[in-house]
Amino acid sequence: MHFTSGTSSTLSPTVMTAIGRYRHKVFVEHLGWKLNCSEGLEYDQFDREDTVYIVAQNDDEQIIGTARLLSTTRPYLLSEVFPELMSGQAPPQSKYILELSRFAAMNFKSHDKKVSGQFSSDAAIDLMRATLASAAEQGANKLITVSPLGIERLLRHVGINASRAGKVTGCEGKKLFASWITVE
Repeated sequence: MHFTSGTSSTLSPTVMTAIGRYRHKVFVEHLGWKLNCSEGLEYDQFDREDTVYIVAQNDDEQIIGTARLLSTTRPYLLSEVFPELMSGQAPPQSKYILELSRFAAMNFKSHDKKVSGQFSSDAAIDLMRATLASAAEQGANKLITVSPLGIERLLRHVGINASRAGKVTGCEGKKLFASWITVE
């Protein structure tokens, strides 16, 4: 597995298209999120010129994980869509805090849409470490993210400093919370 990071202007159009297809496969087809997508590509209003993408690829260049880092000095997912997860506190706005979103580490077989190994925690951990390294390169000291409860256990298990920024809230049958992740 190898990692690449960059913006839409520094990553190739082929990689950007592959990111959109991968995200559609994970979030829309596999997880069933109801997102407004076209042509099998998942992008939203937060995929913009300053968005930094981290991409995990296998030896065949197939994407097996993605993450997205957004500045909190501009609109971002938590501030615009899930502010209630901050339990009444204002969502952060700082050049030292980035939002982590669209994090996924699922390995799909190339010939069908089934997952080859439900969720690869090793791949997720490696992707998280690559994401933290990218955030550090950008000068961040914290990440804020919208997370399901399972991520909290995974991060703590591997020694990544994560804590809740608000109460756990039910959203479309899922338990979500805002999480701080320390960039070290």
